[in-house]
Amino acid sequence: MNTIECWEAEINDRSLEVRLKAAEALGNLARAGKVERVASEEVNNHVHTTYSFSPYEPAAAAWAAYKAGLGIVGSVDHDSIGAAREMMEAGRLIGIATTVGFEIRVSFLDTPLGQKKINNPDSEGIVYICIHGVPSQHIEQAKAFLAPINRVRNLRNRAQVEALMALVGQWGFDLDFDRDVLPLSRHDDGGSVTERHILCAMAKQTIEMYGKGEALVTFLTQTLAIALPPKIEELLLDEENPHYVYDLLGVYKGSFLDRFFIQPSREECIDVREAVAFANRIGAIAAYAYLGDVAESPTGDKKAEHFEDAFLEELLDLLVDIGFRAVTYMPPRNTKAQMARLQALAQTRGLMEISGVDINSSRQSMNCRELLEPEAHHLIDAAWALVAHEKLSSHDEEWGLFSSGNPVASKSLSDRIALYAQVGRAMDPTDPHTIVTVFEELV
Repeated sequence: MNTIECWEAEINDRSLEVRLKAAEALGNLARAGKVERVASEEVNNHVHTTYSFSPYEPAAAAWAAYKAGLGIVGSVDHDSIGAAREMMEAGRLIGIATTVGFEIRVSFLDTPLGQKKINNPDSEGIVYICIHGVPSQHIEQAKAFLAPINRVRNLRNRAQVEALMALVGQWGFDLDFDRDVLPLSRHDDGGSVTERHILCAMAKQTIEMYGKGEALVTFLTQTLAIALPPKIEELLLDEENPHYVYDLLGVYKGSFLDRFFIQPSREECIDVREAVAFANRIGAIAAYAYLGDVAESPTGDKKAEHFEDAFLEELLDLLVDIGFRAVTYMPPRNTKAQMARLQALAQTRGLMEISGVDINSSRQSMNCRELLEPEAHHLIDAAWALVAHEKLSSHDEEWGLFSSGNPVASKSLSDRIALYAQVGRAMDPTDPHTIVTVFEELV
């Protein structure tokens, strides 16, 4: 391996010290012009890391985004903000702007929409939301806020492993939560454990039992009676497939998740008002994660199903009443008509629009070309405004984008976003504190 390949291997090492040393070395090589990279306007505020489920350590995610030409990378993990400080430091060392936040499921059960399936394929009245742009001085508060949620979730995770074993134990599986699932996570460092960890453990155990290739495919199709699409079967027959575990995990997700999944409790999915109030209290931006009705999933991971489109106006009015500041959505998942409708409704209600494509598999690209289309291009400005919001409110909480004490609070939201985008772009990502001077000069 050449020098760059060696550092790229180490930036995804299990050791934080090794990862940051690699980030510094790669950043220096990049600034010396020794790294091939085609810069783009693209951004991604929703990259999962090993602190929920992902092939990427936080520093490796920052580097992968940089190599892909992105200007911004944001860490968003399920029920965890454990990646935040590493993401910020790695971004500084590499030279890419960063944002940090987390994603949680909250209860809408005590709202007028509590009996509907809103944006969660697995549950009625349980909704995914993102908390973006967490000021650095409040990261520890966010960790404390999430800790009890994870304790309750892990009780359910243990029960889910037992439920899965009741289904598959007859075929020789021996899955143990502590031995097989927890080591795949960052649980000891504040990371969360998800259903994907459970299915990953099952995938790894399958490979241990059958190896990769024909014997494993035979087990899936004949013993488990799983009908594999030709493309997936071809991938699983390829013993050199670098994404093998993720492809097998995907098969198990489609075949077993709904059979062992246990609905989360109200302790795990706290009331939406409590979550949004916390986000507003720490100066973060609470964003509803729009899914939209699925006819034919552009990303291939959602079956045809109806979600919030039939009652979208009622939902957005409710979001405003609760105190949400934004909506977030993923352009590759939605049609242009869906995006146009959401954008118009959000703008009339003073909701910021935030984009991001959730990266949690080695097979996914960091790039999102849809952002360069005219109907989505404004989301790039919003991403830079999010960067500025986070950095400026980390310096002075009154400088947050939605703070009533903001020096530009009298401006419209669109004007504030335009100004903050200008400030964000002018920041030196290797020295984020430079954003303070930029802001002071402009206001």
